Amino acid sequence: MVELKSPAEIERMRVTGRFVADVLAGVRERAAVGVNLLELEAYVRERIRERGAVSCYWDYAPSFGRGPFRNTVCLAVNDAVLHGLPHDYRLCDGDLLTADLAVSIDGWVADSAISFIVGTPSPADERLVRATQEALAAGIAAAQPDNRIGDISAAIANVAREYGYPVNTEFGGHGLGRTMHEDPHIANDGRPGRGFRLRPGLTVAIEPWFAASTAKVYTDADGWTIRSADGSRCAHSEHTIAVTADGPRILTAHG
Repeated sequence: MVELKSPAEIERMRVTGRFVADVLAGVRERAAVGVNLLELEAYVRERIRERGAVSCYWDYAPSFGRGPFRNTVCLAVNDAVLHGLPHDYRLCDGDLLTADLAVSIDGWVADSAISFIVGTPSPADERLVRATQEALAAGIAAAQPDNRIGDISAAIANVAREYGYPVNTEFGGHGLGRTMHEDPHIANDGRPGRGFRLRPGLTVAIEPWFAASTAKVYTDADGWTIRSADGSRCAHSEHTIAVTADGPRILTAHG
């Protein structure tokens, strides 16, 4: 069931969204060569504790994971892209890191993800990250009242095709608000004009993610981390947005 949120409820989600954006910015600032992923997990955990927020990942136990998840942030490196399990790994020069964070504050959830290069970037990795950012912007722009979910999906896939990246539709965006995952599902490819009609009050996470040369993925031996099937680099960009009468509003923008 899709729940539409009131303007006051959207404002409460924006409070959570600002916090999520600020913590992700802190992760990016701290993610230097030689920093351990567990140090970044500890930083996020402390920020959540200080704020009195609740991690949406802690004790998360979906059907696809070897649950429960006992960390507060997903950290994925290089060929990993989703559900990255923080572990004892020190970042190397040129690593492509994805950080994905969802928390609840006073009962309202926001979810966002960023990908960036640690240390010296390669042009190929910069291009991949840029593609996900542009796809996210295109998906958000398509989230207009009376458009449909398929318009968002198609906008994301169009950017991927322009860059020459394949698209996986197994994992994608989703509704959220009172919980981390609500209806509707938003695939990263689809047909315009199809699917659920967008109405003011709808709150969703839009999250394009691409692997450089495959649409196939597998789950790592840790039971959580999703990796590209061919070992190619991956990137992921995500925002929580609200559909309003005036168009889409980003709730996880920084500042």
